[in-house]
This record gives sequence, structure tokens and C-alpha cells, in this order.
Amino acid sequence: MTTADHLPDLFALSDIHGPVLRPDDPGYADEVTGFNLAARHTPDLVVGATGADDVVAAMRWAHTTGTPVAVQATGHGANFPIDNGLLINTARMTDVRIDPREHTATIAAGAKWRHIMEAGAPHGLAGLSGSSTDSGAVGYTLGGGLPVLGRAYGYAADYVRSFEVVTADGTPRETDAEHEPDLFWALRGGKGNVGVVTSMVCELLPLSRILGGGIYCPGEHAEPLLRAWTDWTRTVPNEMCSAFTLLRLPPLPEIPEPLRGGFWARVAIAWTGDTAEGERLVAPMRQAAPVTVDTVAEMDYTSMDDIYADPHDPLPARESCTLLRDLTPDAIRTLLEQAGPAAAPDYPLLLVELRHMGGALSRPAAVEDAICARDAEYILETVAVVPDPQIATAAETATAALYSAMAPHGTGLTMVNIHGRPGDTLDRARAWTPEVYDHLRHTKQTYDPENLLRFGHTVPPAAA
Repeated sequence: MTTADHLPDLFALSDIHGPVLRPDDPGYADEVTGFNLAARHTPDLVVGATGADDVVAAMRWAHTTGTPVAVQATGHGANFPIDNGLLINTARMTDVRIDPREHTATIAAGAKWRHIMEAGAPHGLAGLSGSSTDSGAVGYTLGGGLPVLGRAYGYAADYVRSFEVVTADGTPRETDAEHEPDLFWALRGGKGNVGVVTSMVCELLPLSRILGGGIYCPGEHAEPLLRAWTDWTRTVPNEMCSAFTLLRLPPLPEIPEPLRGGFWARVAIAWTGDTAEGERLVAPMRQAAPVTVDTVAEMDYTSMDDIYADPHDPLPARESCTLLRDLTPDAIRTLLEQAGPAAAPDYPLLLVELRHMGGALSRPAAVEDAICARDAEYILETVAVVPDPQIATAAETATAALYSAMAPHGTGLTMVNIHGRPGDTLDRARAWTPEVYDHLRHTKQTYDPENLLRFGHTVPPAAA
């Protein structure tokens, strides 16, 4: 029996408070479309969940009918098209409750990091967001969560105290380090493999001001800037968080002059210590190459988006990453040969970025989790905007060539949040070590033995 045959069963449920839409219904397209427009979702049914009760009802129906399930909040990580099945959209679930005494936030499934920043700022508290506060906090944290301030504080998942989650059989559960610890383990770095999180409680940090911004040099000076940045990263304290980026920016009006339409080498800076000391530490980056734009300054933590200046509007994008053991002279040379000034004028990768890892990102988790990036010194990430199939093909070719060339310098692993469009089972497994992957599959067998949660970067359950 097809999913469509079961649809009346769902409409008969009075527990669904949000919209329940089929492909021909008004509002369906808006309900299924996320930030990343490269993945076009076409589920048989979408539920616009308004709270945990809607998620429970939807999951119980899916379990009864054997319908596969996907979950989406903001859709920043929509690298994989959802076809058929049920999509649960949690974008309406944006409640954030701050406990200023405990320094915690209770965060609903669809809340963005921006919501958390705005709620915490009056108390001088902040969460560990990534480069864009427009992304969903829960999905980001399920993948481990690589913060802008990661070297100083660690992964976002390190700060989770508990989850409320609905497992594949429609059972609502609460999990933490002491209650169903295997479920808690898998939800911190294992992505959405074992349940649908409806809320989480995270520790917040007493942060209100940082030193941050970007130092932009013409792209033809990428080599001296990259070599200087690499040497510099070996000497700076853990509180200095940074990235080196090659940017090929399109001539769009939303990109400010003089950056619009240019090829740039950038060093992004985020420093949590004394401002004067941070300025002293940053000075070598300002001297390594001619600087065209310098936005590094003391800022409110709520202005974190200004550091990486990620796009604000939805767009079709392809991303990928790999973890690197080190940046040797050969690795630098290889990267520049592939993506530096000598690359073709129509090189299709908008962003080629090296982020400095180590520091607090390398320390073991206080409570064991599924994150497998703690031994990396750098992470290489690429992003391409793919408005048409021809550009998408060129981007895939360039991406494959770059990662193949850089493979001798890598750990062999990726980070699940930035992995990009997942391929076959072997490709998906690259987000974890073999031991963690095997553990994740056995946990999947416990909580989702029928593999209902099988869209996106998922793993199959272990054999019973």
C-alpha cells in the first residue's frame, strides 16, 4: 500500500494542530522549501508541527503505516532531496527559555541561533553558534556543532545537558547522561539517526563582547597570506579562532563594494580575550599581504554574523568538507594549485575555506559523544552556488579534484554537518570512525530498527 493510501488516516487524527499538506495543497511548496534550494523536496505529505504533540502524532502514524520520515527546520543542511514519505517541518517551534541562574537555554526544535542570541543577550549569555545565526540550533548541534569560537570553548554538543526526543515508534523520551545514555550519546554528533528532537537544554556562556571580523586581501596575494596564516596558527592561544578563505564573489548588489565581483583571500578572526591583546595578535595578518578591507573590531556577540558574512537569502548551494591532519608546505602548494590564483577564471567554487581546529575542539568530551573530529588540526570546506545543472556539474568536478588532491593530508573523515550531499553507505560512513559508526548503527537498531529516519545523512541499522 502506498503512502497516499494512508493519508486519510492522518487527517482523521485530531492531535495534529499544524497544517497537514499534500503536493497539490496551497502552501505545500512554502512548507517544504528550505534555505538550500539545491535540494528540491517532494514528500507525499508535510506536517507543519507546532509542538511536541504534533511530532508524536506524526511519528506514530508513520510507524503504523511504515512511512519514511524526514525532518527540517531551516533547511540550511538540505543537501539531500526528500522524495515521497513524510516531512516534519519544525520551523514553527521557535520557543527559547533562558534560565539566567543556571546559565541554560531550553531550545525548541525549530529555533534559530538568532533566537537564542536575542533571548540570552539581556542576561549577558550566549550559545556557541556557527558562522550563521540564521541556521537551526538543534540540527546544527545534532551534527556536533562547529562554533566560530570552537577553539576557545569546544563543540556545541559538548554543552547539551538533555534532549526531549520522539523515537521512531512515536514514543516521547527524555535523555541525558544518566537516562538512556546511549540515545544521548548518538544525538550528540550522530545527526538525526535515532529520533526527532523536539527540544534540548544547553549551557550558555557569559559572553557579550568579542573581537571579530575579516581581513580581505586581493586574491593574487593568497599565497603569502596563507603561508603566514598557517605559521601564525601554530603560535596563537586557544582563544584565537580563525579561518583562511578563498572567495570568488559574484557581482550581486547585496555584496558591498569593493568586494563585489572580486577574488579575495580572507582571514576571519574571532577572539574572546582582552581586546588590546587580540589586536596585537592579529597584527601579523594585517602585515602579511596588502589589505583592501579590514572589518576586525570589537563587537557585540549578537553581531557574530558579520565575521563570516554568510549569505542571508536562500540559494542553491553544494558544500563539502574534509578533516586535515596538518597544513604542510605540500598541502598549501596543492591547495593553491587547485583553487588559488592560477585556477581558471571560471573556477566554480565560491568558497574554499580552511578553519583552524585544535584547542578546545581537541579535548575529550566530558560525556562521551559521537563526534569524530577531535584529532583534526584544520578542516577544509568548499561551497558552490549552483543555479543550473551545468554549473552544478562543473562544481562537482572541481570539488572532486580538490579533495582528491588533498586526500594525502587528511584524516579520511568529514564532519556530518558539512559533509554535503551524502552518497553511498561507504561515503556516509566517512563522518565517523569505524568504531563510532558501528556503535551508531547498533543504537539505530535499538531506536529505529525499521529505518524510518532514512533521509539525509543517515546510517542503516545494524543487523538484528
